[in-house]
Amino acid sequence: MKQLSLMIIFLFALAILTHAQNERKFVRQGNKYYGAALKDTTKIDSTLFNKAEIEYRKALDKKPTDPKWNFNLSNSLYKQMKFEESAEKFKELSELATDKVEKSHALHNMGNSLLMNNKLDESIEAYKQALRNNPKDLETKYNLLYAMNLKKKQEEEQKKQDKNKDQDKDKDKDKNKDKNKDQDKKDQDQQKQDQQQQQQPQNKISKQNAEQMLQALETQEKKTQEKVKKVQALKAKSKQVEKDW
Repeated sequence: MKQLSLMIIFLFALAILTHAQNERKFVRQGNKYYGAALKDTTKIDSTLFNKAEIEYRKALDKKPTDPKWNFNLSNSLYKQMKFEESAEKFKELSELATDKVEKSHALHNMGNSLLMNNKLDESIEAYKQALRNNPKDLETKYNLLYAMNLKKKQEEEQKKQDKNKDQDKDKDKDKNKDKNKDQDKKDQDQQKQDQQQQQQPQNKISKQNAEQMLQALETQEKKTQEKVKKVQALKAKSKQVEKDW
């Protein structure tokens, strides 16, 4: 009975060891891909970093809380420029870390991810938190100063753009004022002309012109009367025919 119990314990221990070896196999393969991608410094080999990510995820499926493997996964995401995901992963690691140096490393990399995603305020805060945990970290100090200077430059550039916009608005206002002045002058000139015309004596219609106009009106009236008579005659004839029928 004792031998059977020892055999069960041995098999259980062997299964755990085999399981752990499988996990480490994924990590070793991930590290292999990661290292190969780092060798060529002239370009970012996102394909190899992606393969490393896949292997690290396989290992983490077996052991999700392992801090080193999670750190490797976060780095592989960062190298693929998946900055949103890497920032979130490094944030999780910083919250789980109990050692101050490890927490500082996670916050430093979180700051890098945020900086690369142009989230300057958040990256500055992450670097500050990293330095609170590890005040002697020179690299974090440098990155913090870099992010602060970058923010300052962006703010200065924004001020210039706003100033230029205001100047353009002022120019447009001046143009509109000039246009309005020109239009007001034209309106005043036109008004003066109208007043002058009203003040001038009206030309009287000559006797000859008056007679011609009256003749034209009489002629038109005669034609109209003739048309009316014709229409009335046709109507009378029509009625008479209808009665006989």
